[in-house]
Amino acid sequence: MTEAQATPQTGKRVLLAKPRGYCAGVDRAVQTVEEALKLYGAPIYVRKQIVHNKHVVSTLEQQGAIFVEENEEVPEGATVIFSAHGVAPEVHDQAKARSLKAIDATCPLVTKVHQEAKRFAAEDYDILLIGHEGHEEVIGTSGEAPDHIQLIDGPADADKVTVRDPNKVVWLSQTTLSVDETLETVARLKKRLPMLQSPPSDDICYATSNRQHVVKEIAPECDVVIVVGSRNSSNSVRLVEVALDAGARAGHLVDYASEIADEWLAGATTVGLTSGASVPDDLVMQVLDHLAARGFTDVTEVTTAEERLTFSLPQELKRDMKAAATARSAS
Repeated sequence: MTEAQATPQTGKRVLLAKPRGYCAGVDRAVQTVEEALKLYGAPIYVRKQIVHNKHVVSTLEQQGAIFVEENEEVPEGATVIFSAHGVAPEVHDQAKARSLKAIDATCPLVTKVHQEAKRFAAEDYDILLIGHEGHEEVIGTSGEAPDHIQLIDGPADADKVTVRDPNKVVWLSQTTLSVDETLETVARLKKRLPMLQSPPSDDICYATSNRQHVVKEIAPECDVVIVVGSRNSSNSVRLVEVALDAGARAGHLVDYASEIADEWLAGATTVGLTSGASVPDDLVMQVLDHLAARGFTDVTEVTTAEERLTFSLPQELKRDMKAAATARSAS
């Protein structure tokens, strides 16, 4: 029996999902910008949003980070940080050409997918990359082996795929997808390509899987599930879809508590609450306060996994931090 099932079905309650919020890759990326600002001073340029969260980006801007779309917008010789979603090799080449000091904050789990793409391309495989067209992570991974990668954007795309050799084909995936939809896409692909190989380890990241799993656990009991996250956050958008698929009567995505409409709560007795992997937990606490003010005072945290993974900061930043610390101690 879960904590949710053990809670009496009376009054207005909140089922608070855990795990939720920051994953190890997001924590590392945000910390990279913060430490770079302390070490080098403002401004620090960041190519694309460091993570897909409006509040995080706004907070870092206030501290002196400048977000740009491309390297061309960064003054020659300045410091640029690449976002957690990863970049294609040509972006590194562009940075070198402009004498930029590049710090790569790509999530190590995304880097793993990049390495898989390079390895399978070197072995001349056709690579079917399951993901969403235009997403930064997909663009970065595709750039590692553009001649070998085909994008498969959902199960319907599986029926259109053609490959050179059906005995030499492998699938990889964007790390932030719906687990269920990805498995459905793979099943459709295998009907056409029975010899399709799987990646050596699951590409969908542990944090995405964990957040979806706990939402599936609580959704059947919820009149409404509120997901805190931004609309350009793939994993946050997926959480709403997962909640609805798992039986929640309604689901909504909000950046802030102030966006919650009172009509969403009308007649509701159980509200599910979670947040995407790039959302700081203080935004979730503000939603809890908002709900408590409307009578939802009984909060039960439902835990389905404990997350202890951490990632160290990028090597180029750690090296400079160490050198600065040595210089301070010597002076």
